[in-house]
Formats: sequence, C-alpha cells, structure tokens
Amino acid sequence: MPPTKKKPKTSTLLPRSKVKLTDTWDLASLFANDAAWEKDFLAWEKQIKRYADFEGTLVESAQQLAKCLEFDTKFDRRAERIGTYAFLKTTEDTANSEYQRMIGRYQHAASAAGQAASFIRPEILAIPAKKFAQFLQEKPLAPFRLMLERIVRYRPHTLSNAEEKLLAMQSKMSDTANHAFRQLTDADFKFGMIKDEKGETIELSQSSFSALLHSPKRTVRSTAFHQFYEVFAGHENVLAATLNGSVERDVYYAQARGYKSAIESALFHDNVPISVYNNLIAAVRSKLPALYRYYDLRRRKMKLKDIHHYDTYVPILSDLDQRRTWQQAVKTVIGSLEPLGSEYVGVLERGLTTDRWCDRYPNRGKQSGAFSCGTFDSSPYIMMNYQPSVLDHVFTLTHEAGHSMHSYYSSSNQPFQYYNYVIFVAEVASTFNEQLLSRHLMAQAGTTEERAYLINRDIDAIRGTIIRQTMFAEFEKIIHALSESGEPLTIDRLKSEYYKLLEVYFGPEFTIDPQLKLECLRIPHFYRAFYVYKYATGLSAAIALSERVLNGGQQELTDYLSFLKGGCSKFPLDLLRDAGVDMEKPAPVNTALERFESLVDELDTIL
Repeated sequence: MPPTKKKPKTSTLLPRSKVKLTDTWDLASLFANDAAWEKDFLAWEKQIKRYADFEGTLVESAQQLAKCLEFDTKFDRRAERIGTYAFLKTTEDTANSEYQRMIGRYQHAASAAGQAASFIRPEILAIPAKKFAQFLQEKPLAPFRLMLERIVRYRPHTLSNAEEKLLAMQSKMSDTANHAFRQLTDADFKFGMIKDEKGETIELSQSSFSALLHSPKRTVRSTAFHQFYEVFAGHENVLAATLNGSVERDVYYAQARGYKSAIESALFHDNVPISVYNNLIAAVRSKLPALYRYYDLRRRKMKLKDIHHYDTYVPILSDLDQRRTWQQAVKTVIGSLEPLGSEYVGVLERGLTTDRWCDRYPNRGKQSGAFSCGTFDSSPYIMMNYQPSVLDHVFTLTHEAGHSMHSYYSSSNQPFQYYNYVIFVAEVASTFNEQLLSRHLMAQAGTTEERAYLINRDIDAIRGTIIRQTMFAEFEKIIHALSESGEPLTIDRLKSEYYKLLEVYFGPEFTIDPQLKLECLRIPHFYRAFYVYKYATGLSAAIALSERVLNGGQQELTDYLSFLKGGCSKFPLDLLRDAGVDMEKPAPVNTALERFESLVDELDTIL
C-alpha cells in the first residue's frame, strides 16, 4: 500500500486578540491603557481655548511672545503623545472601528487646535523687523531663537490670519486621499489564498506578497504577482482618482502659499535646493547601463529565457538558507552595530527584547510595511511584519532601529522644539545601519556561495534604495508638473507616464508585464510626495559615513553620534557636513553608484 501523502498546511493570519503579548509593543510609555488616553485627551482638548488668550498680543513684548511659545510647545508635546498612541493602536488592526474613532477624534481636535493657533505665525511675521531683532536678543526668547529665525524664512509664503485659519481648517479634509488609500489597500482588499513553494496554502496579503516574491519557485512568484495586481486592476479608477486627489492637494497648497511649484514647496522646509533633487535623477540615469548589465547577469545566472519584475527580488542563489528567527535577527543586528559603542547597542538590545519597543509579526488587519514612531516622552516604537524566511526583513529591522536610535539620541540631547529630526537626515541614520549589517554579514561569510549571496543582496539594496526610489522620485516630479500644467491625471495618463519610466529604468532587454504599470497606484509614499528621493540621498550619505566611521577612530564616531544627537538644531545639509559628507556635491551619489558597478562586476566573476 503506497504511503499516505502528507496534507499541505494552510496558514492564515492570526486575529490581533490571539497574538502573544511578548510579540507586541508595550505602549505604556505613552499611556497605560485606553482609559488613561481618554482622560488625557479630554484634558488636552480643553486646553485649545487657551490659545485665544494670546491672540493679538504677540507684538507687545518678548515676554508675551515667549509665554505663547511656551504654552504652544507644551500643548504640542502633549498632543504628540495623544496622537501617537491613537495612531499606533489603529495600525494594530486597521479594521478596528474603536481605534478608527479614536484617531478621528484626535484629528478633529488637532484640526481645531491648528485653527486656534493659526494666528501665531502671521502675528510673528507682522512684528516690524527692527522690533523683532530686539525681541530675539531678550532672554525669555533664547530657547526659541532658532525656531523664530526659521519662521521668518516663511514670510513670503505666510498668509493673513483669516487665510491661515481657513487653511488650518482644511487639515483633516486634506488627508482624505491618503486615508482612503490606506483603508482600501490595507483593510478592504482581499487577495485570496495561494500555495507557496512548499505546497502550503497561505493568505496573500500586503505583507506576504513580499515573501512570495522571494520564493525560489518561479511559478509561485508569477502567480503571486498576477493575483496581487488583479485586485488593483479591479479598482484602478478609484485608485487613480485617489492619487490625483493627493497630487491636487499638493499643488493647491503650494500655489496658495506662493511657491513656484509643489516640489519647491516640499524642499523649502529642509532648505534643500532643487538642484540636489535634479542632480540625483541625472546621476542615476547616467549609470543605468550598469543596472541593465545586472539584470542580464541575473537572467543568465538564474537560467531564465527572459526576466520579469517578479524575478528581481529572489536571491540569485535562491537555495541558500537564510532563515532567521526573531531572536537570531536581533542578535545579528546588535552584533553588526558594535562599532557604534556600548551605549548604542545596549539601549537598542533592551528595546528589541525586554523593553518591547517592537510589534513583531503580521496579524489580520495589521498595517502593512514597517516604520519607527515614537515621541519625545516615550519609547521609539517599531512596527514590523517580520517574516523569518526573508533576509531583507533583518535589514528592515536594523533600518527601523536606526530611526529609533536616532530618536533616542535626539530626544535625550535636544529640547522638544529641536528634537524632531527631518526625514532627509532620518534616512541616513537608518541606511547607515544597513551598511554596517551588510559588512558584518559579509565578514562572517563562510563560503564563496554565501559571499555571492550577500553581494547580490548589497546590489539589490542599492538598486532598491537609490535607483528604484529615484525612479519613484522622477514619477512624482512628472505627475505634479502635469497637474500644475492643467493636465488631468487619468488612469491612462498615470499608467502611460509610469510605463515610460519603467522602460528607461529597466532597459530594453527587460520584459515588462502590463500589470506592472499598476505599481504607480500602490506605492504609499506617493501620498507623501517628494519623500522618496531622501531614501536615495540618505543611502548615498550613509555609504560615505559608514566608511568614515569604520575606517576612522574616536573622532569619526563622535562626529556621527553628534549627528544623531543633533535633531533639527541645524538644517539637514549642515548636519551632514558636520558629520563629514557634503550632499550638495555629486561625490556621495557617484560613490554609491560606482560601488554598485563594482559589486556587479564582482558578482559576475564569482558566479
């Protein structure tokens, strides 16, 4: 009698209520429970009316202006905790209506607070220049001097009191496109079940999609790709309308405030010249032949007749076991970061273990992806959707840990008003960690095969973080320019513009599936326009800084840790210059792309 075949397992996501407590984050540093949040929310909400006590008085004296700024700072510090707790609870289960109500109430109150406080900037800017200069020299305003100097930069883009109030009233409404996109793709979309390479039936979701694209079995990758995008195709018109709404919002606010374009508006806050953005695109385009060579190398080594997008994530050496449990991942990350000193690794290790900073695994309804999010007064929390079989998730963990430790150092060394670093430098701290992890794993490689695997991963990291994100950045620039010129962003126009970029960035020998045009509808960062270029500039800076720290001594380490401690006490380009890298020059981006070329050459030689 033939042996009974073992029935393949069926794997579904656990509901949030069934997830082990030790695998979840501990939000007690924000609030002990929902009841404590409710009590503080109501008390905070009552404080909104106190803004009226300051309206119309800021010109009177430096002391009165200081009192207003002190109140506003304390109010914002409290709001940060309240809003962050509500946000983190909604991400645990996006279908939980109670937490949707909680975040909605916070957003409504925050919008009201924004309206109540909308007089502050216009009144500051209405203070005569000579009097304002005198104010800045007085002691009560010393803690806010840098903040006030930055506000003055916005003089040409600040409206009247009544106009500012109207814009503040729109804050909640202006986020509708992003909120609708999140609810649709995270909560409403159902992608069905799929069999993996082991024959096990699993639920296809935003988080498992990534793991399935890493499958060594091509039919699994192809099936996951087509099944996933079939759902997007069924909703392409509403998604296009949602993305168009997001772009129109950006254009509207830029025009309302007198900027020449949406991109100028987005870069103004960081004091980053548009030339940095344009130079990035030009540099990457100039190096695309190396990317085409890599895709051909990948096709040859994987013994494929043609190469598709779903063939670009799985390691070329796909039979190499890189499975790591959560505990193993933490140990690996901590070991790789030892060059940053005992304080750095000690704090982080406790955060990832006993202090429960991290929400570790996927569950039903949980927000996809990963992020770091904390407050001045709380732990710097990390959301993960960790998959033990995906090496990239170990890199994601160290990436988000980089953000969290940046928050730890900045909140420990800056006052509240200067601790919240901007994204431009945040992406340096996160990808710096990835560089250290990559080098750590490379040093531990026991075989040529393992080294090739890690080189392959390094190549894909630069491809994904610099080249791919630059393509996204170029798409954002194009669609905002189209909207500004009066061109409607229809589904056909969006897919057409995206397809042109796919042809340029993937090259003439790459097979572009028609469904890949729909990728332009599923990238969450497109709802936070002109963000993704910072991934590319960030990794470029991180490569330079990691080499500086690893090849240097105590001074180079001190420079880097001082950068982490800097918060937003300087503009980002100045912080980076102090740390040892100048992003207004082409050298960092070119160095990263030259490294990409050399890695492609080495991989081709090894394989």
